[in-house]
Amino acid sequence: MHKLSQFTSYYEGVSRLKGNTAQGVYFGLEDMIEFAKDGIVSKTLLKAVDKEVSLFCMSAGQSLSTHTSTFPAIIHVLRGKGEVTLANKKYEAKPNAWFYMPANLPHAVQAIEDLVFLLTLFKRTRP
Repeated sequence: MHKLSQFTSYYEGVSRLKGNTAQGVYFGLEDMIEFAKDGIVSKTLLKAVDKEVSLFCMSAGQSLSTHTSTFPAIIHVLRGKGEVTLANKKYEAKPNAWFYMPANLPHAVQAIEDLVFLLTLFKRTRP
């Protein structure tokens, strides 16, 4: 477990994926969940030219302040309780809640209890 001020990335899985993902990829997400006391743990599951998938584990009381991304993204909550703000509207983040954020939409995440979610970024590629 690592104490973090922001994020740490998980590259063990990414290094296994270098090259060919055409054979498919498996991760036992339950075994990857870990919390940092007063911090946020981020583990990159898949990093490709056009997408990135990360597992976020936020300790209760932690937050990602309002920010934007140049990429559209999806948050899929797996465990815990929190709040996701999209633009100025707040939503309950609980298991199986799903949020879509278009590019440049201000958004924030607050962990009320320990919160676990998948973040998928859809990166634009140029032809």
